[in-house]
Amino acid sequence: MVTGTIEDMTPLRALELDELRRRSSIKWSHHDPDVLPLWVAEMDAPLAPAVRDVLLRMIESSDTGYPGGADDYAAAFAEFAQWRWGWGGPVASAVVGDVMNGVVEALRVMTKPGAPVVICPPVYPPFADAVSVADRRLVTVPLGSDDRLDLDALGATFAELGPGAGFLLCSPHNPTSVVHTADELAAVADLAGRHGVRVVVDEIHAPLVPTGFVPYLTVPGTSDAMVATSASKAWNLAGVKAGLLLAGADAVDDLDRLPLLASHGPTHLGVAAHTVAFREGRPWLDAVVADLAENRALMAGLVERYLPQVRWTPRNGTYLAWWDCRGLGLGDDPAAVLLERARVAFSSGPTFGEGGAGHVRVNLATTPEVMSLAVDRVASLVRGSR
Repeated sequence: MVTGTIEDMTPLRALELDELRRRSSIKWSHHDPDVLPLWVAEMDAPLAPAVRDVLLRMIESSDTGYPGGADDYAAAFAEFAQWRWGWGGPVASAVVGDVMNGVVEALRVMTKPGAPVVICPPVYPPFADAVSVADRRLVTVPLGSDDRLDLDALGATFAELGPGAGFLLCSPHNPTSVVHTADELAAVADLAGRHGVRVVVDEIHAPLVPTGFVPYLTVPGTSDAMVATSASKAWNLAGVKAGLLLAGADAVDDLDRLPLLASHGPTHLGVAAHTVAFREGRPWLDAVVADLAENRALMAGLVERYLPQVRWTPRNGTYLAWWDCRGLGLGDDPAAVLLERARVAFSSGPTFGEGGAGHVRVNLATTPEVMSLAVDRVASLVRGSR
């Protein structure tokens, strides 16, 4: 039971397992009730009080019509960007249904039908879908063995593809949780500029990065790029949709060419919730970031002690962990085995593309109880299979 204010609590310690099991969102309803869900990117925390309050007020007044407040949403993001990153925000923006819809629309106005679009797997599976839905041709440049961008391979591919190609970048990277450095982003911008490649960036996890995140549009040479973002991941608002598409100075004309239908996806509740999150939800976010740091340390200790065959580099770019489970001997899709035999749901590594075989993605935005139970189940399975 939640009491007091969330700012005085630890949001990822606030709910008991039986409370979480009563949720009807996909994370908690998709699998059988005995399964522990550490898969889809939802957080097991109460809403930030300011977000909860605005949603309750709107429901109580039946304020559920068409969305308004687009300019206020953009202004709230700019205020957050100044507070978090010392950046005043983009020169122009548009409200879209969500980040992936924004990515599709950006690809459509920045590249031509059939144009090649590069992604760097293993990466969020809908990236490949977005390229297909936008009627573009998928090109892959896998991450390096260190899970970072392979800049040499990107440069060679950009040179081969030439002007008119696109590059869809995940920053910070999902599933590896890598935070790209300023030098890496500057190198991407330089390569894209030299070869006429247009860049679209998904920065949905950025507010969760405690230090070191660099907004792509602050990097020199990115004025013709677009960025898609929202409060969805950092404040657990996937169910109340509203995204922002941000444009550099030389991409404003592209932004202006978005079809009217692109603005029909966000909900009125979503625009209000995301606006309040960016503007008033900062104490709650800081509390979540602190909880996540503790969760990473806890998970690292549990893995080292009970699952030494699993290789994992803890990183703070998201609330996700990318486990290399090849040492467990569970095949190319260990998530399928662990779901069936350990009753723990992880995201399937192969769905993230090249480099995903033998891996699982783990959602750390849960309670210590759920994490500990999940590791215990996996470890018991591993011990029993020997």
